[in-house]
Amino acid sequence: MTSSSIIKVQVPLGPRSYEIVVVTGQPDLLGAFARAALDRTWAGPACRSALIVTDSHVADLALPAAYRAALSGVGIEPALAVLPPGEKTKSLDHLSGLYDELVSRKADRHTLIVALGGGVIGDLAGFLAATYARGLPLLMVPTTLLAQVDSSVGGKVGINHPEAKNVIGAFHQPVGVWIDTETLRTLPTRELRCGLAEVVKYGVILDSELFATLERIADDLVSRDDRALQAVVAESCRKKASVVAQDERDESGLRAILNFGHTIGHAIESVAGYGGLYQHGEAVAVGMVAESRLAERLGWIGADVTERVVRLLERLGLPTSAPGLDPDRLLDAIARDKKNRRGKVRFVLPRSIGIVELTDEATLEDIRSVLDDL
Repeated sequence: MTSSSIIKVQVPLGPRSYEIVVVTGQPDLLGAFARAALDRTWAGPACRSALIVTDSHVADLALPAAYRAALSGVGIEPALAVLPPGEKTKSLDHLSGLYDELVSRKADRHTLIVALGGGVIGDLAGFLAATYARGLPLLMVPTTLLAQVDSSVGGKVGINHPEAKNVIGAFHQPVGVWIDTETLRTLPTRELRCGLAEVVKYGVILDSELFATLERIADDLVSRDDRALQAVVAESCRKKASVVAQDERDESGLRAILNFGHTIGHAIESVAGYGGLYQHGEAVAVGMVAESRLAERLGWIGADVTERVVRLLERLGLPTSAPGLDPDRLLDAIARDKKNRRGKVRFVLPRSIGIVELTDEATLEDIRSVLDDL
């Protein structure tokens, strides 16, 4: 059943402000949204062409055709670039191929880049938009829950180096974000659960009431109830928008709270291999549990807080441990984390459900103990 509700979320960033629209089953409205978003920017009415970047999974669905028709209907003629799915696509090689595509099409600074897909496509296409011709307008159209609640909002774009995730990147805000939760109906269950890990993160770092709501509606989310998903996606976007509005370029330290679970989570991904045993949301889920236990070791929280996190993640079908990974390799990956300062590892750790703090108090012994227990 298609929902007729439209939820709008503002990302207030002065001249770089933009709107997030969350709908269920209304792809025909994308064209008008894109044109209005462009007309609020320097790209404006001069935009007459677009490159839709997607992957082969999404290309096999009806979405690309529907969105191409919607854009054509407002005078924007789109071409389509289809890439292989998976984290390995977020690379210099695939970026170079997209540069070649834009050059061959004589793209200029009024060419719209549309990122149609999950987080990998959003990050890669976003970095393409940030760097080609010193900046092209970018429209985010995330199709996975993980991308809808996290990576499509906030302007962080980039690609991976073989030795470090997201180490090559830029800040490049989109002109708008179009989220249609109908795409979640065909999303593999594993990927749906990965997105729910990021939703849990918002509850831990910012909102105890949201966390309690997730505990109450966990079964509805897993069963893909339209209203529950649309409401949770919109609320997650509000949470991230509020942080981004206060610390757009990660300069005050506030935006670092969005990395709860990610310090250890990124290390797990790096050691296990990108796109390997653990997908991003799964690694973050394990990372949240491990970092919560680290907060226990520091005396910040009791074991009951960690147990609430564990129980919720397990109800959502997410892993809470990662056996078999070498703690020494995990430590080495953690030592390369972008939040580190002057050789000290910094973690975002909970003081309670809804409140977290960036700290370098954890000793090597503390970190090693938590990693040994993974």
